[in-house]
Amino acid sequence: MPKKVNPYKDSELGKKEQVRQMFDTISGSYDGLNRVISFGIDVKWRKKVVKLVGNKSPKTVMDIATGTGDLAIALAKTGAEKVVGLDISPGMLEVGKKKVSKKNLDSTIDMVIGDSENLAFEDNTFDAITVAFGVRNFENLEKGLHEIHRVLRPGGQLVVLETSVPTKFPFKQGYSFYTKYILPSIGKLFSKDRSAYKYLSESASVFPHGLAFNNILAKIGFIGVENMPQTFGVASIYVATK
Repeated sequence: MPKKVNPYKDSELGKKEQVRQMFDTISGSYDGLNRVISFGIDVKWRKKVVKLVGNKSPKTVMDIATGTGDLAIALAKTGAEKVVGLDISPGMLEVGKKKVSKKNLDSTIDMVIGDSENLAFEDNTFDAITVAFGVRNFENLEKGLHEIHRVLRPGGQLVVLETSVPTKFPFKQGYSFYTKYILPSIGKLFSKDRSAYKYLSESASVFPHGLAFNNILAKIGFIGVENMPQTFGVASIYVATK
C-alpha cells in the first residue's frame, strides 16, 4: 500500500474531505498555476491521452478527477456522444462548467459532483475512462480502481496520466530538488493555500508509479496493462483494458 499523505497534517478530516477543501480553495488559480509549474508540458501529455482514447472511437467517456475540465473538454474531440467530467470539488467544477459553456459543449459534456470511490453509475456504463493527476488523491486507491473497473464496459479502456519519479541521473536529482523546494515556493506565491502545492509534490513522491502501479491495475482485474513514461519520467501514461 502507498504511504498516506494528506493535504493538511493538523486536520481531523479524512483525506477525501481534505482534498475537496484544498481544491475548492485553489480552484481560481489552479489552471494558471498548473501551466507555470509544468512549463505547459501537461497540455502535450493530455493530447496523448486524447489520442489514445480517440483511437478506440468511444461513445461514452468519463473523466474522473476532472478538476476544471481541461481533459473532459479535449475528450469531446474524440467524437464521443457523451463525456462526463466528475470531480469531488464543487469549486473546481464551477470553473469547469464556465469553460464548457464557453466552448458550446453543454450538450456533450456533463460536469458532475461525484466520489471516485463510490461512482453513481451502473455496471458496464462507459467505453473509456480517464484520470489525469487524480489517482494519487484517492483516499483508497484500490477501491477507486475497483469502481472504475466496475463501470467500464467489457473491452473498455482506462487511461491514467499521473506524475512519476525519474530514476536516471541527473533527472532524478533535478526532479527531487524542483518538487521539494521550487514547486511549494511557487504555490505559496500564487495560491491562497500554502499547504496545497506542498501536498501535491509530496503525494507525487510516494505514489506507486511505473511497474508498481501496473501491478495494482493487474490485481484489480485489468488486462493489457502498459505504462509510457513521459518527459524524462516526470509523468507516466498508463493504459489498461477491462
